[in-house]
Amino acid sequence: MEIFLISVITITASFVGTVTGFGIATILLPVLLLFYPLPASLLISGIVHIFNDIWHISLFKEGIRWKLIFEFGIPAFLASIIGASLVFSIPENATEVILGIFFMGYIVLLLLHSNFKIKHKAWTAVLGGAISGFIIGIFGVGGEIRAAFLSAFNLPKKVYIATIGAIALVGDIARVGTYFFGGVRISESLLYGMIIFIFMSYLGARIARRVMDKIPQTYFRNIILIFLFMISIKLLLF
Repeated sequence: MEIFLISVITITASFVGTVTGFGIATILLPVLLLFYPLPASLLISGIVHIFNDIWHISLFKEGIRWKLIFEFGIPAFLASIIGASLVFSIPENATEVILGIFFMGYIVLLLLHSNFKIKHKAWTAVLGGAISGFIIGIFGVGGEIRAAFLSAFNLPKKVYIATIGAIALVGDIARVGTYFFGGVRISESLLYGMIIFIFMSYLGARIARRVMDKIPQTYFRNIILIFLFMISIKLLLF
């Protein structure tokens, strides 16, 4: 049953994540936490996220901007390693509470500052990469922060998605490697499920590629806010 539910969520998360640039883990990780421990959930979502990044790059390859990728991606790579290494030194219950607080804080930020913007400068790209990389490493999510920094650069949509995909790929490879070499594993029964999840992530990105220009981004942001609110309450109170 969980394989079916996660598959449905994966294609939805891939679709929404592609259109908004928030990242697939924002929606997928909270669902995984309903069935698996945090370290395993981070590894599963990280692997699926890597493939989703590849879909973004391949489907929107004409929009890649290498200068921005290096400015944002290198700090994200280094910071994600530091963040991922802390997963093994922080109690799981405490990490889930912090994750719930992070979700709630993100919701409050967007409610108070729905048009949150940051000026595009080299140092803001470096700072944004470091902050988002660290949060992604320790919590498995952070695409919202990455999107918040990059949205200020007024990038064309294809450039925005391709750049986010390339930057995310660097950080995701770093954190997944850290989880794996730190001893995190998934059960053999989930290996077949992973194939389905990866395929669903491609299908969601492919659908988004076809309809992205017709879908209001703010509509999906509201859905994500409602979803994150419910999950953050679950993490904080139960």
